[in-house]
Amino acid sequence: MGKLDLRPLSVGEILDRTFTLYRGNFILFAGISAIPHILTLALSLAQVMFMIPAAGLSTSGPSSTVPLWLQSGSAFIAFASVAMLGVVAMIVAFLLSQGATVVVISELYLSRTTSMSEAFRRVFSRLGMLFGLLVLNILAIFAGLMFLFIPGVYLMCRLLVSLPAMLVENLDPTQSMSRSYTLTQDNAGRAFLLILLYYTLSVAATMLFAVPFEILMFLSAKNPHMMVIWAAVTQVGAFIAGVLVMPVLTIGSAILYFDLRVRKEAFDLQVMMNPLDAIAQAPAAGGLPRMLN
Repeated sequence: MGKLDLRPLSVGEILDRTFTLYRGNFILFAGISAIPHILTLALSLAQVMFMIPAAGLSTSGPSSTVPLWLQSGSAFIAFASVAMLGVVAMIVAFLLSQGATVVVISELYLSRTTSMSEAFRRVFSRLGMLFGLLVLNILAIFAGLMFLFIPGVYLMCRLLVSLPAMLVENLDPTQSMSRSYTLTQDNAGRAFLLILLYYTLSVAATMLFAVPFEILMFLSAKNPHMMVIWAAVTQVGAFIAGVLVMPVLTIGSAILYFDLRVRKEAFDLQVMMNPLDAIAQAPAAGGLPRMLN
């Protein structure tokens, strides 16, 4: 991993840097994305297994097509427990993978390297704060979506760099959201392009890795056991698609965060004068102004 120069970037340069970093450190970023989600995948596959019908296990007609999770009260409780555990695992995996990716990017901007385990360790100690930030972001965006949709999209753009702000500047959830809202002022359009790119890639990856197997699942409706097998393969395909695409948005948002600090706070000059401390210090009152054309 080489040094990243601190300078104002155009949208095209942000996208180019995002894909260059991802391609050059694919194993690291893909590993950070995949490892926390392995448990989530396992729990998803366990839920699929509960959908296996009792055909062949019972000779009575009505019960032969009833899935296992409806066969008894204990099976239903087990299914519900796995589903709840899956939700918790998904949230933790999301926070760990997002946070660890931001940590790696921040180290790159200081010309330092970090291991996957070290990145996870640093993020794990702040899981509570990250969860609080996630909840507040969801509530804010959902409230915006309730008002004719567009305000929610706008808030999503303005809050895009709240996670990098929290981890780099050691802020609490509300401070991180406020910081992101300040940094992205007059830059919501650039954030929107990153989000649009992510969703476009996400749809494309899902169409490639998951949708074909989902179609086979529905075509196997008359063969319940094959239907369950294709459902499991669909889960694996969705896992691959998510692992491959998610780092793009996280890397891009982290790069955008540093670009905004360079543009609005002369962050590059701060790092040049004090490279060890500048990255973790937010300016007290808007930072140093930078004159840009």
